[in-house]
Amino acid sequence: MLSRFSAWFVNPRRNPLARLHRNAVAARLRKYGLRYDDLYDPYHDLDIKEALARLPREVVDARNQRLKRAMDLSMKHQYLPDDVQVKKEKAEREALGALPLYQRTIP
Repeated sequence: MLSRFSAWFVNPRRNPLARLHRNAVAARLRKYGLRYDDLYDPYHDLDIKEALARLPREVVDARNQRLKRAMDLSMKHQYLPDDVQVKKEKAEREALGALPLYQRTIP
């Protein structure tokens, strides 16, 4: 009973409070140019380490670059400007050869 409740409580798809929290965290991360998935620590969970090992090298390099930029901005007590956030993401997607979000399809 407690296990089912805790699974519901932390699942953003089912619990509206968890969804609000995830959206609030994602909004703060965007100020530094990060994605929500960048928070996953490969040293904490072996599954995440394996998933990062299976990703293409360009994706992992882009993730590491975002983390470095976020640490630099955090140390300077600055945020990434709004116009730069959008331009950087668009340039990053083009450099990686990814389609824009509105053109992506699920395989």
